[in-house]
Amino acid sequence: MKTAFIFPGQGAQGVGMGKDLYEAFAAARVIFDQAEDIARLPLKKLCFEGPEDELARTDVAQPAIFTVSAAALACLGNLLAPEKVAALRPDFMAGLSLGEYTALYAADRIDFADALRLVTLRGAAMQKAAVAVPSGMVAVMGLDEAKANELCQAAAQGEPLVAANFNAPGQVVVSGAADACKRAEAMAKDFGASGAVALKVAGAFHSPLMSPAAEELRAALDAVTFRAPRGAAPRADRSAPADPSDGQDFASAGVQVIANVDAQAYACPACIKGKLLAQLTGAVRWQQSMEGLLAAGVEKFYEIGPGRVLAGLMRRIDRKAAVVSVNSRETLEKLAEI
Repeated sequence: MKTAFIFPGQGAQGVGMGKDLYEAFAAARVIFDQAEDIARLPLKKLCFEGPEDELARTDVAQPAIFTVSAAALACLGNLLAPEKVAALRPDFMAGLSLGEYTALYAADRIDFADALRLVTLRGAAMQKAAVAVPSGMVAVMGLDEAKANELCQAAAQGEPLVAANFNAPGQVVVSGAADACKRAEAMAKDFGASGAVALKVAGAFHSPLMSPAAEELRAALDAVTFRAPRGAAPRADRSAPADPSDGQDFASAGVQVIANVDAQAYACPACIKGKLLAQLTGAVRWQQSMEGLLAAGVEKFYEIGPGRVLAGLMRRIDRKAAVVSVNSRETLEKLAEI
């Protein structure tokens, strides 16, 4: 049976996330303590106590979600015996938007510190770009890609407006200038949509309005080295993790990471930078990514990180697909059969 690890993106955050992991497992404490030093943010306080409106800020939510996901991954690798780690190693990894960085880290394509620095810069750059121009996003229900594109063309009226997220059948998110989003919300039913809802986000993510953020990210990506796939040997001493690399025990020479922008696996390290940049201003093709994994024979998905957003999307994509959420002490211990 083929398996996949999938990692959530922005929107999965919630006050209290990761707290029980931090209290119960040394591996989580290592991750959080190092993450605070790298990101220079009070991530423990923000994740464990909030306030919710501050945790939801793009420049906070992104490093916070990455940290919680990495902590859950490290705890899983630390709890399982080496033979169980080997048995659980996935064939594929994927992440929704921000989660793509977590997938690359989990697949040992990038170091923890570099991944978190990129995520922190990405969140700050996206926040800055969002407030520079009045913009937003609208979830549209009941349209396919062709109809969503027709809606965007009609509602744009000379302003930026694009289909930005293909999350699940009948669930498309459009993104662009604030007035264009309002027109799209009002016109959606004329194009056959069953409904449209403005999202509570800082701005027009995955649209051309994120171009300034992409330019900032480009310079940071140029300074980072991505690796080709390779194996990861289990740690001999799993009781006291020394660094966040414990979470990379699940990487293997054969694991493939799926890119959001085209739903295809990365073929080489040189491709990664370009696809991460394209993702910032282009559409996230999550539905196509998951359909591709199902077609490749994946029968079980492990959603590693806060919330159950990806499990909810999978129910719309294929109700028969099994999704196991790994986001708490209870779920980790159940997996480890403790």
